[in-house]
Amino acid sequence: MLFLCQHGFETLLGGELGGAGLTVAETGSGWARAEPVPGDAVTQSLGELCFPHFTLAAPRDIAGPSVNALAQQLADYFLQSMQGERIEAAWPCAFLGAAEVAGLGRRVGAVEKAFHEAVKKRLARVDRLAVPDVPRGAGPTRGLFVFFADFGRAFVARELWRGGQRRMADDPQAPSRSYLKVEEAYVVLGVEPAPGETVCDLGAAPGGWSYSAARHGARVVAVDNGPLKGGAFDHPLIEHRLEDAFRFAPADGLVFDWLFCDLVEEPHHVVQNIVRPWLARGWCRRFVINLKFGRTDPLGLLRELRAKDSPFATHAANFRIRHLYHDREEFTLVGNLTGRPRT
Repeated sequence: MLFLCQHGFETLLGGELGGAGLTVAETGSGWARAEPVPGDAVTQSLGELCFPHFTLAAPRDIAGPSVNALAQQLADYFLQSMQGERIEAAWPCAFLGAAEVAGLGRRVGAVEKAFHEAVKKRLARVDRLAVPDVPRGAGPTRGLFVFFADFGRAFVARELWRGGQRRMADDPQAPSRSYLKVEEAYVVLGVEPAPGETVCDLGAAPGGWSYSAARHGARVVAVDNGPLKGGAFDHPLIEHRLEDAFRFAPADGLVFDWLFCDLVEEPHHVVQNIVRPWLARGWCRRFVINLKFGRTDPLGLLRELRAKDSPFATHAANFRIRHLYHDREEFTLVGNLTGRPRT
């Protein structure tokens, strides 16, 4: 399998894969090729992995000296794999490349164009149905997925697992870059705040996450002693509470639809003093939480968050940990609460 991650985090990707029972055979800029260790069980499903944004299943390794040579090999692979298969609706046909390789984008675009020209000659109707993007959300999908490791080498597969990460569009009214992270987190979870829902945003300032929830129509309690800025300042759907996020608790009987938490604090401190009580007492129905791992062991923290006695494993369903496209040295955790609220 070929695993694609954010550039600069290849070592952590390899460590996560190794801990999941996979052995890394080769790495490059933003990718790692791995396979199960002989005789060992794979302990994490693809849907549980944190660092991979995309995973190509059984990829074919393609090499060629020119645009036309690469395009023809890709077309031959696709046409051969199409035998016995009918495509009647739009299907994803995504050409990707290592972002840090200067000028690679132009090569990818040229090969993509030549590939479609070759396929059109044989299967014009199928080619017209191709959509040049990976679908939103997390989970498996079938189509054609090509990743260029460099100018003369690409990996191609028909099956892809999506972690849910993707680049999001900015909003000029958003108070901070963190707005992009929470918008991306909705894609991973598969749901976003809705009109009439309630959100508690702990550590809200300068208000990127609060603004995002309000933009979707939710009513927000933004808890932070710092000021709100940009589109979050004086927003009619945002109530700013000048309080300490670690001391804030909902009024008796109040359950928020969403808990947001993005604090520049030691992650164990956040888990113990915010996450654990909020989830155990059922003070929210869904959550988006960011934990900074810059000053701790990221892989060790991952193991703790996945442990059977963690508050996430105990109280959450649809629980996912992701290193997002817009994350830096941090994990984003999303999920729903299970069971009845406890006090």
